[in-house]
Amino acid sequence: MRFSMSICQQTHHHMLDIPAGRLKMDIVTPRWQKAKVVILIGATGTGKSRLSIDLATQFPAEIVNSDKMQVYRGLEVTTNKITEEERSGIPHHLLGEVNPNADFSSKDFCNMASLAVDSISNRGLLPIIVGGSNSYIEALVDDEDFRFRSKYECCFLWVDVSLPVLNEFLCKRVDEMVSNGMVDEVRNIFDPYADYSKGIRRSIGVPELDKYLRAEAFLNGENSDRLLVEAIREIKNNNCKLARRQLEKIRCLKNVKGWNLHRIDATQVFRNRGNKKGEEAWKKQVTIPSSAIVREFLYSSVTAAKVPAAAAAAAAAAAAAGINKDYIAQCLVS
Repeated sequence: MRFSMSICQQTHHHMLDIPAGRLKMDIVTPRWQKAKVVILIGATGTGKSRLSIDLATQFPAEIVNSDKMQVYRGLEVTTNKITEEERSGIPHHLLGEVNPNADFSSKDFCNMASLAVDSISNRGLLPIIVGGSNSYIEALVDDEDFRFRSKYECCFLWVDVSLPVLNEFLCKRVDEMVSNGMVDEVRNIFDPYADYSKGIRRSIGVPELDKYLRAEAFLNGENSDRLLVEAIREIKNNNCKLARRQLEKIRCLKNVKGWNLHRIDATQVFRNRGNKKGEEAWKKQVTIPSSAIVREFLYSSVTAAKVPAAAAAAAAAAAAAGINKDYIAQCLVS
């Protein structure tokens, strides 16, 4: 009885203490239905974290990280962790919580993520799982005992950017990471006897800088700079290779395993990145259609008489924002 009262108190507290701008609606699932989970996937650098915040500020939600490098403490710049400011006060789980030297496995992720999702859902909030490690998400959702899908209904949003456009962005992002202190960050954990197959040292950026960090004390400035340039080039190449592998995995989940993925095409957004058009495009082409999909997922089956169908909601949103309504309709059925 004491445990039940605690859960009720937690739920009551969280529903009353929703930050400004979030919809104050009860998403507690009726007993006859499965609880609901939103899962954001996409290649590295496609804006998944940003979209998760956009959604979590509209719906009462908490976020569960599924990036296998971001679960570790440290290397905030190198692993491209979302900052405290960018989180907008939304609670994040499995983000920077694991010992950086630990051998964190897919099984470990499934155990911890399941506990986090259960906790969020039991408090009447929406779990949003987000990250680029699709193998972790697959292991969680399609576990051999079918435990996760027996408890939760999943809505999959796939943020996609064409590879040529994404590759250009990833290379620029590496340059920004170097400017923000990535080399010094990796230097602080450098160990000539380190095992690059375990822990946070598997992160792209750490093994690539090994040769440079080993030699920098013995080389003149010109040779040292040359090694650093080579390391940065390798980091860029490996980020682009990672994006390609992740995209192949996502297509496998959609085409081979039959996952119902709602594809959100953010290519044009990235073409306009860094200017006012890019910000407007993100809202119109990513945030609004994603929100319409999630709203339909959460409410249509429970309050069909009160909540407009997704197509109608999408059309209204499109008219208000000046978006082509056909684009949102396509997202809803993809």
